Amino acid sequence: MVNRIYVEKKQGLRHEAQGLRHDIRHILLIQNLTDVRLLNRYDVEGLDSETFEKAVRLVLSEPQLDEVSTELPKEDGAYVFAVEFLPGQFDQRADSAAQCIQILTQGERPKVRSAKVYLLYGKLSDEEIAEIKK
Repeated sequence: MVNRIYVEKKQGLRHEAQGLRHDIRHILLIQNLTDVRLLNRYDVEGLDSETFEKAVRLVLSEPQLDEVSTELPKEDGAYVFAVEFLPGQFDQRADSAAQCIQILTQGERPKVRSAKVYLLYGKLSDEEIAEIKK
C-alpha cells in the first residue's frame, strides 16, 4: 500500500514560500499573485501504518516546525501544480528519506517518492501561470 502525506511549514515559518512570492512579484513582475504555499509530498510504499506514522514524526517532518496532512488543502481560488522527478532521475530527498526509514525500522528499504506542491493565489492569467511554471 502507498501512503501519501503533505508536509508544510507552520504559519510564520514559511520563508521559502515568502521568498518565492517575492521573486515572482518582483522579478517576473506578476503583481496579481497574492500568496504562495509550498508543500512537500511524500509517497511511501512498503510500510505498515504504525511504522509509517513513526516515520512521519521522525523522518518526514519536524513536529515543532511542520504541519502534516494526508490530504491536499482544498481552497477556492488556488492554482495547484506539483513538480517531481521523472522515473530514472535521482531524487535525493526521497533517497535520504528511504535510507533514514530503513535505519529506523532495521528492515527493508521502503520505496519513497517526493514532489514539491505549489499553491498559487490571486487572479492569474494562463500566461502568468505558464511564466511561473517555467
